[in-house]
Amino acid sequence: MTETARADDTGSIASDAVPGIGTALAGITMVAMLVPVRRGVDDPVVWAGAAFAATAVLAFLVRRHADIARRIVASIAAVSSVGVVLLAGYALNQGVLASTALPTVPVSIPIVLVAFLTAGLTAGVGVADYFGIGLAGLKRRSQRTLVLSVVGLAGLLVPQIVMAILYLFAVPFIETLPEFERLIARQVVSQSGVIIGTVLVVGAFLRTTDRDLSYIDVRWPTLREIGWIVGGVIVLLGAIQAISILMQSTGVESAEHSTTQQAADNPKLMLLLVPIAILVIGPFEEVLYRNVIQKSLYEPFSRFGAVGVASIIFAGVHVLAYATAGIGAVIASLGTVFGLSIVLGVSYERTDNLLIPALIHGVYNALTFANLYFIYS
Repeated sequence: MTETARADDTGSIASDAVPGIGTALAGITMVAMLVPVRRGVDDPVVWAGAAFAATAVLAFLVRRHADIARRIVASIAAVSSVGVVLLAGYALNQGVLASTALPTVPVSIPIVLVAFLTAGLTAGVGVADYFGIGLAGLKRRSQRTLVLSVVGLAGLLVPQIVMAILYLFAVPFIETLPEFERLIARQVVSQSGVIIGTVLVVGAFLRTTDRDLSYIDVRWPTLREIGWIVGGVIVLLGAIQAISILMQSTGVESAEHSTTQQAADNPKLMLLLVPIAILVIGPFEEVLYRNVIQKSLYEPFSRFGAVGVASIIFAGVHVLAYATAGIGAVIASLGTVFGLSIVLGVSYERTDNLLIPALIHGVYNALTFANLYFIYS
């Protein structure tokens, strides 16, 4: 933890407020994991998830009523909650939802998804308690995370709005073009929307936080940083293969990215996306999620804590891109995105140079698009 991150935590370590919040969240998680058990689901994964949740409840109760071995007890609560996240996510992937209809509206809520989400929050509270973060510190970090999550969501929605506006003016012209030229024109409009929309979001952030362009960490990479680029791409490719093998061996199903369907419909599109990945997708996603969001999280969190939180936000905003399958498959795919984002986040944290994660991200996507072209052409 940095000194800045500790500034609002002194004097709050002895308070039982944070363990109390953890107890409540862990209790909700435990009840949610017991719902499928009460309905007769005889699945060891669900039972194990309930047991981990109960362990987290017990650990937080011990923290509330006996301020002994704080770090050991808090680590037990955090690790147990992470265990629930993994087990609940696996149960969802295998179709264990335990959906419950709401009393006033015709909508059902997957209770196991509730356990998955609350367990994630509980893990965060456990980590906060481990580092002795008091209620004020927890509130400050939560507020910053929420604000930057909104920034990340704006980075998804604003480019789409700009894109739609551009299409209104461009459609009459685009429809007069031959098929391949029409495809190129659509990509020009689409990527222009990404560029303009992202610039608007980043510009609004800099303006509202009284920062200028010097906040953007762009410089010519050193020889060492070029090594980071090469190594980062290799690590991403290796990680995706390892994750794929792990998922296959455990029977986990993942959702396809919407781009995969586009590749199946029109393989030539992938050839256009190869340079776009390096020139647009990598740089403009990274300037927002790494240089703006991750860097802004350095103040309330440790630098590596910021990498983790920024990666959660990055994975979260990809929900719509993977909304091609059920909840469990989407969660599995977002877990993959989270893991890949950690690599990008660490590369930025180690170099403080936006070009490094931007090129790693861009080259990795370009290779992915090229592979899709060869698969479907």
